[in-house]
Amino acid sequence: MIFSYAALVDAGDFAGVGELFAEGTFVGSSGVLRGAAEVERMLHESVIVYEDGTPRTKHVTTNVALELSGSTASGRAYFTVLQAVPGFPLQTIAAGRCDDRFMRGAGGWRSTERRARVDLVGDSSRHLCSRS
Repeated sequence: MIFSYAALVDAGDFAGVGELFAEGTFVGSSGVLRGAAEVERMLHESVIVYEDGTPRTKHVTTNVALELSGSTASGRAYFTVLQAVPGFPLQTIAAGRCDDRFMRGAGGWRSTERRARVDLVGDSSRHLCSRS
């Protein structure tokens, strides 16, 4: 699930990202988002999508650490976001970390909470919509 988030965002599949949090929360710079619809809406409203249907990013996830305890788990990971668009050469636009909590149910593992924190910010002007 940690790696699925990165792949889905990079593919522009915001509905898929939302489904990761169907029974959970996403806590980040947009506040506390609950459920699939809120997460999907936040991504549609804040991330620029290009002609190919993607944000032209690659999220690189590293330093993954997982701790399992019966039907619950927690995880930590670092992320680095790269982007390249015409007129904007490949560069790092953000880096940070995520703290995750998971629960295993009848349907398998589900995310119950992700806390994302951006520690370093580059030029995200071609990734995030400006807010008036």
